Amino acid sequence: MTKTRIEKGARGEEAACRFLENLGYLILHRNLRLSHLEIDLVCRDGDCLVFVEVKNSPAGAFGHPATWVGEDKQGKLRRAAELYLQKYPSPGLDIRFDVVTIIKGEIEHFPNAF
Repeated sequence: MTKTRIEKGARGEEAACRFLENLGYLILHRNLRLSHLEIDLVCRDGDCLVFVEVKNSPAGAFGHPATWVGEDKQGKLRRAAELYLQKYPSPGLDIRFDVVTIIKGEIEHFPNAF
């Protein structure tokens, strides 16, 4: 991955963090690596542990970024969540997967995306 692409991704994740914090989410982890898998954001939303995938499209090209989170990516996120729960047990919390997209600076939030 190029340095420019990494920087754009980091800016998108920072914007997503601010957006979710304004909604009352507590950011627990950013860019968490578990084995060979990565979770962009792990948050608390009340009694819910939320695993968030952030997709940033500065140019708005290649379709809506939410469509980029296909079955393969969803499976990886589910496996990463399982590893997370083994490392950080969270009894009593519900689990949810959200997607946050950013297109040309406009943020959309898809709670319980899959």
